[in-house]
Amino acid sequence: MTMYNPPHPGEALRLDVLPALGISLDALAAHLGYSARRLRQVVNCHAPIRAALAHRLELAGLGTARQYLAEQQAWSLWQARQRPHLPIAPLYQSSFTRPAR
Repeated sequence: MTMYNPPHPGEALRLDVLPALGISLDALAAHLGYSARRLRQVVNCHAPIRAALAHRLELAGLGTARQYLAEQQAWSLWQARQRPHLPIAPLYQSSFTRPAR
């Protein structure tokens, strides 16, 4: 089931995780061994959560990497579907027919 306008996973870090931990973004970045500048971009929804960050968050006990990546995928796909694009016709009419060679 597709979610309507899913939240960026960085939003959860900013609104839920950081306040629950009672630490600053810079302190979390230092704990994770991650760039504070890059983490700031993620929590402000200007950059995606990539596998390396998701893995570090999992190692820190802040959820699973798989969940962060699934949330990012849902957000990215929803964003892509909102952009205008040229119509693209299916290559095949059905999965049983193949083009002649």
